[in-house]
Amino acid sequence: MKIRFLSAHEHKLTEVRKILEPVGVDVLPIARRIEEIQTENELELVRDKLTKAFSIIGRPLFVEHTGLYLDGLNGLPAGLTRIFWNRLEAERFAKLVQGLDSQAVTAKTVLGYCDGRKMYQFHGEVRGTIAAKPAGPREFQWDCVFIPEGYNQTFAEMGELKNEISMRKLALDRFADFLKNARGVA
Repeated sequence: MKIRFLSAHEHKLTEVRKILEPVGVDVLPIARRIEEIQTENELELVRDKLTKAFSIIGRPLFVEHTGLYLDGLNGLPAGLTRIFWNRLEAERFAKLVQGLDSQAVTAKTVLGYCDGRKMYQFHGEVRGTIAAKPAGPREFQWDCVFIPEGYNQTFAEMGELKNEISMRKLALDRFADFLKNARGVA
């Protein structure tokens, strides 16, 4: 089955393809950025992003948003993670979190899919902590500071292992199951 994925983020596209293609879903990239509403509510953010994307493309497609929910900031930055990260970057972000009463965090992915008639959402989340110092490649935003529970490396240091345990993998697995059941994909 072929499915469109709207994202201007090259690393996100690569991960999505690596996760979905082995289960028979061919991802057709639409390299375009949608202006996201500024809200901490990731469900509203994804719904709005999907509505805008579908109005432009006019065909079934999915979009995705991944964010961090810091315990020490009462769940912020949530849907505002990209803005937060872009302002602080790796060192300042890690230093800020180290000064909080908790370095615990939830990394959450919300994926939105529109089949042309109805919208669906799929979620995945992973608990972890923020590293005291960034480690690993820094191309994929906060991967260099997020350490999932049960591991001692950041996502950036893990390489392909990340694609087996990430919040994006969990959301995409749920999406793939939905597609198989809804469309009879083998």
